[in-house]
Amino acid sequence: MQSAVSSEPPVGISNRRRLYDSKAFARSFHYDGPLGALWTPEATEFRLWAPTARAVQLFLYPDGGSSQPLLCVELARRDRGVWQCRLPGNLDGQYYDFTVTDAEGVTRRTADPWAVACGQDGVRSMVIDLRRTDPEGWAQDHAPARGPEDIIYETHVKDFSWDPASGVPAEYRGKYLAFTLTDTTWNGDGVHPTCLAYLKRLGVTHLQLMPVFDYGSVPEGSDSYNWGYDPVNYNVPEGSYATDPADGAVRIRELKEAIQSLHRSGFRVIMDVVYNHTYTLDSWLWRTEPWYFYRQNPDGSPSDGSGCGNDLATERSMCARYIRESVLYWAKEYHFDGFRFDLMGLLDTDLMQSIRTALDETYGRGEKLVYGEPWAAHHTAMRRGSHAAGKRALCRLDENIGAFCDATRDLAKGHILHAGVPGFVNGGSARLEDLAHAVTGWAGVQGGRFAVRAPSQTISYLSCHDDWTLWDKLVITMDPHQNFDRPAPEILRANRLAAALCFGCQGHWFLLSGEEFGRTKQGLRDSFQSPAALNRLDWTRAWTSPWQELAEYYRGLMALRRLLPALCDKSETAPRRLLQASRPGRRCAAFLLDNAGPGSRWPRLLLLYNADSLPHAAVLPDGPWQLLADGTDSFAWQTTPARLLTGQVTLPAGTALVAGQMA
Repeated sequence: MQSAVSSEPPVGISNRRRLYDSKAFARSFHYDGPLGALWTPEATEFRLWAPTARAVQLFLYPDGGSSQPLLCVELARRDRGVWQCRLPGNLDGQYYDFTVTDAEGVTRRTADPWAVACGQDGVRSMVIDLRRTDPEGWAQDHAPARGPEDIIYETHVKDFSWDPASGVPAEYRGKYLAFTLTDTTWNGDGVHPTCLAYLKRLGVTHLQLMPVFDYGSVPEGSDSYNWGYDPVNYNVPEGSYATDPADGAVRIRELKEAIQSLHRSGFRVIMDVVYNHTYTLDSWLWRTEPWYFYRQNPDGSPSDGSGCGNDLATERSMCARYIRESVLYWAKEYHFDGFRFDLMGLLDTDLMQSIRTALDETYGRGEKLVYGEPWAAHHTAMRRGSHAAGKRALCRLDENIGAFCDATRDLAKGHILHAGVPGFVNGGSARLEDLAHAVTGWAGVQGGRFAVRAPSQTISYLSCHDDWTLWDKLVITMDPHQNFDRPAPEILRANRLAAALCFGCQGHWFLLSGEEFGRTKQGLRDSFQSPAALNRLDWTRAWTSPWQELAEYYRGLMALRRLLPALCDKSETAPRRLLQASRPGRRCAAFLLDNAGPGSRWPRLLLLYNADSLPHAAVLPDGPWQLLADGTDSFAWQTTPARLLTGQVTLPAGTALVAGQMA
């Protein structure tokens, strides 16, 4: 993740850490009733949780900009720190905010942290009838059925369609509505599918959208760019991806239209959520109840485990409620099928377990994917007795709470922090034991670089939005001239070998959009606020040789993986499928797996990897083996008649070979 650094801490309000961490405060002020603007056609009730406030006023506006208020109303204090008022009439489409006077007599203007709609740039909240934002057929919208495997493709809304070669008309490029264009074609140097049609052919099952909640680092309506890890309004879609950011209903409707289209196209949709920090400490949460939602160091300063200036106090009951209900809201209202948690190591285990339980109770066991980054940027001042949901906690978490496996990532391509340090596929070394752990998703490993209960917790990946793209890392370590646009044969081989290695790992397969056609950011490590011209997917690569052949190699591996129970099995017993690990030669590895399962074509599976600069011979186990994939052809399993192997095979330099025992 990356985020803009927050502003200096707001003035006033002393260290409240002891007060807010006390059981007495939670007993007195925890509130489970509805909050926000509760709309009906007859009236709207406004409720704000601000237990230590002296006074709260509501202001009503005709728009979300800079208009003068139509009305000012004093809210009445109710039980458990809730302030409330009721205004008659149909207020759908009206905008509002509050002023909150704190315990020290300081008055601050704030939007509603519990709002589900807002105006441009999120400075005013909006009253809304959510049903009028539903696309036609929304009540019948549902996710496609889960297949035998989950293959997750991460993309940014603007990156995905910003390039004219995406096949998307100019007015929809970088917008939610780009995901609704499934059949149109682009006529430039040829006729190609739209970016979404391309994705349908590729074979991924889940599309993970980088932040689509309202964030603060991009002025809506501008050409600015940011990844979006800067939350402002947690329960409102980002307006810069809407065709009209000034109308609070448009962003809601268009995000729903995008998700509906993706579901109809066969994709499940995952939301990237950032509940570890806010864009600035001076947030709506802070302005309504200073410091409650934030961790403080013993000296009263804000905790900064996020590296973004503040950390949310997820272990406090109302903060936990806020986050849990936010997740459930996005699942229910927008039909999201999973959640990727940014810096999950800053969240506490109780919160993560409660989110998993709530989703399971509502939608079925494991139906919604839940996973995150099992680390933090720095130490955080989490309340004593709470436990961080980082790597050390994975074996104690529910087996359907997953995490990105940095061990496999670094093993394959090299150190994530040191550009020139290579991994197994690009000239480095790797222990056979570690490669075997990668194959079994590091499940059941005691301690070490990564350890989970079952492969269901493992996100096996080579690249994501953070750090260098896979292609750039390979170029940096293998090309002394570092020409990121040159399709050097040896780097293409290394990329295919890396893909084959990740393909052969148990767990969920995850990839950064464009990884399959050598996506480059010209060697820039983190491009979170670089222009869209650098971050965008270069769709001409997808249609141009040899990048197109690289993408086809990924496509074949994705299709093949669905046929292999040895790799799709995510149970606690899945690691037992690894029957044998050996080294056929220097910088080579071979893995024999039990591939039995309903409808399996091949009782056993053989994975062979040669990362050496020289070819090596490998002796096959007894019996005929069908070639399923090699270093250039990932569709060999479709060849008729089957290509059979016996005895011994030669592994060309820098390639993989996948074979299935004939039944």
